Amino acid sequence: MPTVYITVPPAAADEIAETLVEERLAACVNSVSTTSTYRWEGEIHHDDEIVLLAKTTDDAYGELVDRVQTLHPHDVPCIERFDEADVLESFAQWRAESID
Repeated sequence: MPTVYITVPPAAADEIAETLVEERLAACVNSVSTTSTYRWEGEIHHDDEIVLLAKTTDDAYGELVDRVQTLHPHDVPCIERFDEADVLESFAQWRAESID
């Protein structure tokens, strides 16, 4: 089962996180403040962002990505999938039960 790493502007973070949980595409979304340094259109940028860590299932992953792309204000959002090598069984069961 995957955890999805998503970076978003602070103003969009709560809406995206709540939508993913409300629509049962993620069982839980953690939000962590960060500063991102990156190159865009030939310029170096430093932006405050929020890292969202969305806990989802293999079955819900594609729909979660589609939903984030719809809600995200950037043309090229950062959406990365991390597949876990190991997870506490009780957590995996709760996550599976929380997602349609």
